[in-house]
Amino acid sequence: MMTFIRPRLRKPVGIVLGGTLLAAAWVVHGGNGWQMAIVAEIGTIAFAISWYIRGGRDGDDEDALAGSHADERQQLLSQRSWALAGKIAMLAAFVGVVAAVAAAAGWWWPFAAIFAVTGFGYLLGLSNYGVAQEDPAADDDADTGTRSGPRPAGDPLPRRGRVA
Repeated sequence: MMTFIRPRLRKPVGIVLGGTLLAAAWVVHGGNGWQMAIVAEIGTIAFAISWYIRGGRDGDDEDALAGSHADERQQLLSQRSWALAGKIAMLAAFVGVVAAVAAAAGWWWPFAAIFAVTGFGYLLGLSNYGVAQEDPAADDDADTGTRSGPRPAGDPLPRRGRVA
């Protein structure tokens, strides 16, 4: 997907893009927004440089994740962290909708929108990664009439085409 960007540069480039978008939003805001834009851009550049330096070190797990050269265990840790973040966002959006409806307030719709987006993301994840995809070898008794493991003494082997 991002093979044209070196792995060590992927996270810092994403940080710079996000920070620059935030700074641009402050400039578009008008007024004294340009001051906040400068602060946001300086902070973004400093943060991106620190991630670039950290990604080049061969230290702990966080250094490997910062440099986009994580092994399978570290990638699984990152996936689980994102999944937890999604669950918390969905729960917070649901609590916000419930609180707004209970208070008969008009500010329920942003929570409903976030709840809908996270719910759609969950369904999209199920669609992309499959629902309960199992290896056929993992299913012990799948429509074959056989069972795995040792057979009791005197138990005949099932024969094909024969109904017991």
